[in-house]
Amino acid sequence: MPEVTPAELDLKKDEGLTVVWSDGVRSYYPIAHLRRLSPSADARELRKQMRANPLTVLPSGSSSTAPLIATDAELVGNYAIRIAFSDGHKTGIYTWDYLRSIDPERVKDGHAPGDDAPPHADPLGLGAKR
Repeated sequence: MPEVTPAELDLKKDEGLTVVWSDGVRSYYPIAHLRRLSPSADARELRKQMRANPLTVLPSGSSSTAPLIATDAELVGNYAIRIAFSDGHKTGIYTWDYLRSIDPERVKDGHAPGDDAPPHADPLGLGAKR
């Protein structure tokens, strides 16, 4: 099966990201959806904590009362996009496969792929401590 990649990307920083995929599917990702389902390790762990305890205290993030927007975006090689948000979050790298898997038409419960994975015992690949 050929890899599905973006044929078009259109980011409206105060609204969302529109992707037209190479197979013709069009996906629209509101900014809040992208931020909530960020693939970064800290966001993934926060989603796990919130599922385990709905009373989890959220990180303070930005003290601004302004709406959440994308402040910057950059392509990462030919396989992903990194999006920075107005709350200061900028560590999520959205691979094309991940982005396709979190299409709002497919994800209804706020649960992203990989959220159930155990934490990495050796995230830097330096060998496990003994």
